[in-house]
Amino acid sequence: MSQSILQVNNLSKHFGGLAAVSNCSLKIKEGSITGIIGPNGSGKTTLFNLIAGNLKSSKGEVVFNDENITDLPSHELFAKGLLRTFQIAHEFSNLTVLENLMMVPANQSGENLINALLKPGLVKKEEEQVRSKAYDVVEFLNLKHLANERAGNLSGGQKKLLELGRTMMVDAKLVLLDEVGAGVNRTLLKDLGTAILKLNKEKNYTFCMIEHDMDFISRMCDPVIVMAEGSVLFEGTSDEVKKNEKVIESYLGRSTISKGKE
Repeated sequence: MSQSILQVNNLSKHFGGLAAVSNCSLKIKEGSITGIIGPNGSGKTTLFNLIAGNLKSSKGEVVFNDENITDLPSHELFAKGLLRTFQIAHEFSNLTVLENLMMVPANQSGENLINALLKPGLVKKEEEQVRSKAYDVVEFLNLKHLANERAGNLSGGQKKLLELGRTMMVDAKLVLLDEVGAGVNRTLLKDLGTAILKLNKEKNYTFCMIEHDMDFISRMCDPVIVMAEGSVLFEGTSDEVKKNEKVIESYLGRSTISKGKE
């Protein structure tokens, strides 16, 4: 876990005269679950958008697996194994859970009309392989009972599990989780946390998550990075973060520390 899978070097993003991210530098260790916290407007989501190719940077660089990926579009990063999930899940509402998962792998033979017409055997074999993997994913996430349910009928927490499952269909190397706990009840949040930990331990997934719930961060993340005014204010364990005076003053607040959450 000593090797960095992602490095952000002096990254900045300006919107007119506003610096949303300012000379931000950080490292994500391979095999870790890294948390990013900070007050609203601290630059967390903008940083994710820059890393994931949803925004162009003003300066600086992003290095993934020793390759400079600065400003590469998201579909190219997807092919390299860097995926980002969103605070609001982006499912195909009218497709089943299983069909949503089967849509994920890129460049499937059936997408090509010539293959569909001239190589039906190849298309069928590949589809069976994708379907088999999708079944493995729903079983891993304890969603087997919902495999044939339309995704639009799922609860918010179940949709977050489905979105996590989509990352499993392409064996992601680094997954950026944007407020995975937002709008999720405590029971399903526990299930989400268990699935993330299981992916991390059993399949060596690396995660970086933006989150506001300090209880969830404490359970899941080491290290925790605190952002303020577009750059890194502090990095340490969750206990170190809770005790750091700068963090307490700028973000957590003394009443928050006593409650253990924001």
